[in-house]
Amino acid sequence: MGITGLPRYGFGGAPIGNLFEEVSEEEARAAVDAAWESGVRLYDTAPHYGLGLSEQRLGAALAGRSGYVLSTKVGRLLVPAAPEGRDGEGFDVPADLKRVWDFSAAGVRRSLEESLARLGLPSVDIALIHDPDDHVDQAIEQAYPALAELRAQGRVQAIGVGMNQWQAPLRFAQETDVDVVMLAGRYTLLDQSGLPLLEECVKRGVRVLAAGVFNSGILATPKPSGTYNYQPAPAALVERATRIAQVCERHGVSLPQAAMAFPLRHPAVATIVLGARTPQEVTTNAALQAQPVPEDLWADLEAEELLPKGS
Repeated sequence: MGITGLPRYGFGGAPIGNLFEEVSEEEARAAVDAAWESGVRLYDTAPHYGLGLSEQRLGAALAGRSGYVLSTKVGRLLVPAAPEGRDGEGFDVPADLKRVWDFSAAGVRRSLEESLARLGLPSVDIALIHDPDDHVDQAIEQAYPALAELRAQGRVQAIGVGMNQWQAPLRFAQETDVDVVMLAGRYTLLDQSGLPLLEECVKRGVRVLAAGVFNSGILATPKPSGTYNYQPAPAALVERATRIAQVCERHGVSLPQAAMAFPLRHPAVATIVLGARTPQEVTTNAALQAQPVPEDLWADLEAEELLPKGS
């Protein structure tokens, strides 16, 4: 896979791992099928998503298809646990497995092998070190070399890191030879704090997968009950998102459409990755992503100090 040829729009697999609420097998399959029919050719998943359920469902849905880019993640091993109710980390699945942090070289190799078994595939295109917030040194010193070796062997085509913060990925960009970074929520219409990382990625030829472009909901529907980074949205951010939506409306653009288009304006960003749980969400997002956004919109947002100059 040529890393410069990443698709501009990707399917995020957390929702079909029963994120927050259960998704039936039929609806999960229909969501992936709708993504495929909409031309989506990048699919992202992780062991964390539904204790392996997302990987299982995505692998089954992609079976027999070709010409796509698939990414999964390492850093959390799934080990048997005495089932006690439902998973306590945001996924509506039985708690018959538990996550164990492991960024050792052996842990990375085991994690990837177990992911391939769940996916039913001989390899993946991209392997990302997942959320090493409290283990950055070990991830750089042990997990990264293990992935680099797997890349050299052709077991994966590209390697990187995926996080909800930008500071640790900046270290990876500066200290390792990663191909990609998945950055969630830190380069959006409401939060451009990840700009230093993006600028470094441009210098080093690292491609960025921008996830969390709606900041967990507020940039899809800016309302007082909305969420920002999976928490109740502060009133000031709801007000700011509402003002952005009003400017968008003047240009005949919806707020979600602008939220999807904004990250792709930066030269480091190759792809936006959007989670979806229903076919309707997939087709709506795909249609919005395909619509052009007038340049005047960004100029007006800057003029009203809703975006920094030159963003």
